[in-house]
Amino acid sequence: MKTIRTANDLWRPLKSRLNAAGHWLPPFLLRAILFWEFYEAGVGKLKGDNWFASIQQNFPPVFRDLHPDTLWLMAAWGETVFAVLLLLGLFTRFAALSLVVITAVAIYAVHWPESYDSLSQLWQGYAISNEGYGNFKLPLIFMVMLLPLIFSGGGKLSLDYVFNFLTGCDDRPLQQSDFISKGLALLLLAVPLLFFFPVFSTVMAVAGVILIIGNHYITPQD
Repeated sequence: MKTIRTANDLWRPLKSRLNAAGHWLPPFLLRAILFWEFYEAGVGKLKGDNWFASIQQNFPPVFRDLHPDTLWLMAAWGETVFAVLLLLGLFTRFAALSLVVITAVAIYAVHWPESYDSLSQLWQGYAISNEGYGNFKLPLIFMVMLLPLIFSGGGKLSLDYVFNFLTGCDDRPLQQSDFISKGLALLLLAVPLLFFFPVFSTVMAVAGVILIIGNHYITPQD
């Protein structure tokens, strides 16, 4: 028991300092690499030729009726501007969520398989190269990388943090775990899934709304 206590006494201050450093470095590194990937894609579109007309019918219904030039400019400027916001850590959550939506549309229009008979066949599209089953691996990874920025923000190496510090706002990493937080998580995850699994995402969204509304009745009141 003494050995365990000694190990725990050594580990607790180390863990505490790692937790503190975790609010600085990891979010910045996430923002930096995602900035480069999306900024490069956005600038490439601004300098390149519009090829969206050739895949117009592949876009989700909401976007399918827009002119290809409009879609091209939305994608190009969206990737560029939101990437810069990510790097700066300015409106981080909004920029990350916007890039999730842009990426979801890109997966639907470009990387998603035209058809699949089972989940195992769909999973074959989790690849870099398209072998006839799609190639949504890389954009899906980017979407997952954006989630910590949506849920936890841009960290302390961000303009969001500087702004809160200068205005006297308390920007400590507060955690309020209740049914509202779980409902918000379901709603956020339902947004990109809506394009691919509309029934499932709708059920998630409804469950999220029920949790948010029902929090008052489910959570014991003082």
